[in-house]
Amino acid sequence: MTWSAAFCCAVFWILLILGGLIVLIVYLVYRPRSPYMDISAANLNAAYLDMGFLLNGDLTILANFTNPSKKTSVDFIDATFDLYYYNTLIASQYVAHFKVPKKMSRLANVHLVSSQVQLGLTQSQELKRQIENGPVLLNLRGTFHARSNLGTLFRYSYKLHTHCSFSLNSPPSGAMRARRCNTKR
Repeated sequence: MTWSAAFCCAVFWILLILGGLIVLIVYLVYRPRSPYMDISAANLNAAYLDMGFLLNGDLTILANFTNPSKKTSVDFIDATFDLYYYNTLIASQYVAHFKVPKKMSRLANVHLVSSQVQLGLTQSQELKRQIENGPVLLNLRGTFHARSNLGTLFRYSYKLHTHCSFSLNSPPSGAMRARRCNTKR
């Protein structure tokens, strides 16, 4: 009985070590790199305050999803964008499933519309000043459920979080002046 238990434990440990080696070899062969998102262009089409504190806005963003991996494609299953003015959520948008092949980029047009979003007194005064004099400062947060396809047998799923801060000219011309994006797992 003791010998059979020891034999089963030895077989289990050998299988565990072999499984770990296989995972390490697959990782070293494919060397998956994390995809990232950047803002290629943005345009603030409209922004105004109703009754002095209710924000109505229209923003169009051209998001650039890049897959730097040489051997794996990436499926973006769920992509959600949240637009903030300081810490106040002013708009959200969902982007449907899409795929980015290896060493390629894909552009996605994201249209964010806010309607009657209540801002605090200091925020509404600051936004009014920014709309009149420029630049308008906004933050975009994205959450993406991604899946890397390592051949036909292996798939690796993970979540990505992007935070972008950008400044725009006053509407209606509202072109993007500057941006800074950071993507993390």
